[in-house]
Amino acid sequence: MRPMGGDRIQEAVGHAVAVLRTAADRDWAGTKAGGLTWSCRETAEHIAGCLLAYAGQLAGRATEAYLPFELAMDDDADTAGVLDVVRTTGALLAAVVSTTPADVRAFHPYPSRSADRETFAAMGVTEVLLHTYDIAEGLGLPYEPPDELCVDVLARIFPHVQPGNEPWPTLLWATGRGDLPGRAPVTEWRWSIPLVVPGERLTLHGVTPAAAADLASGGTGGFEWIEGGPIEGTRVGAGLVFTAYQAGVLRPEWGMFVLVRTEDGRALGALGFHSAPDEEGRVEIGYDLVEAARGHGYATEAVRTLADWAARRARETGDVRSLWAVVDESNTASQAVVERTGFARVGEDEEGGGQFAYELRLPGGVGAG
Repeated sequence: MRPMGGDRIQEAVGHAVAVLRTAADRDWAGTKAGGLTWSCRETAEHIAGCLLAYAGQLAGRATEAYLPFELAMDDDADTAGVLDVVRTTGALLAAVVSTTPADVRAFHPYPSRSADRETFAAMGVTEVLLHTYDIAEGLGLPYEPPDELCVDVLARIFPHVQPGNEPWPTLLWATGRGDLPGRAPVTEWRWSIPLVVPGERLTLHGVTPAAAADLASGGTGGFEWIEGGPIEGTRVGAGLVFTAYQAGVLRPEWGMFVLVRTEDGRALGALGFHSAPDEEGRVEIGYDLVEAARGHGYATEAVRTLADWAARRARETGDVRSLWAVVDESNTASQAVVERTGFARVGEDEEGGGQFAYELRLPGGVGAG
């Protein structure tokens, strides 16, 4: 899957502006933009404002809130001038995304109050695609962006949406702008920024379907790994994440995380949930580390960080009650990891597979002890 960077922003903006310029002589201020309450001109200004705001968040390294500024268009600017501003703000965001280090995060409210450069790029592209569609619908213009752009954003900020074979109609459906056979109409929606869970020495970075596809096919997933990584277990787990995404059953908060060392931004391994919690609120976890990272307590910290997140989730929603881990009898190091993080051994493989089962009951979960 293609990288999501400045090139994708330029591609989206260039295609959109080329289509919209064909109707620059029309009355944009007096024409409603598709199903929106805004006029076509207001919608174009909104596109430019979003692109500028995202560029500002990343460039200014804003971490607590949106920076207190906004785009102000000259009242006498004509439509061609507004489109010039859209093109320019797109170029600004593309430049900022292209020059921002991968480990930089800036404020965005949902769900973990921050986003990285790739996510801001994906959000910017999505704003362009959707609102160009709104304007084009209002003006009666044909508009269909390249399929690859739709695939790019669906696999990054719509991980809960089954992609299907028609990326553009799928994106329109997912944002309440169209119907898809066999799928209920969407009346409320939001994109899903990858979850990031901070620990003491590590940060757990949620793996998007795009990153999972790259990892499964032999890539890095966009992470900078220490020597020897990623290992086979990580690649297998990533393949399972991408398979779940394609099947439309991925719940991203119950997916896979890459362990990133805070001091240098290097990836050390991965952990995550095998699936969403079952009807009894139980969910199994798994984890692995690159060999060079073993013996330093990283696995213990990662499991404890994930368990703490699950405990908060248990108190907030009650949909998870306990974590489970299945460990080979011969893997004493992994047994020590789960035991140090509070798991209790509750059984053995009844089929003689040479494995132990461990459980960690979560405070706050229904039925938790």
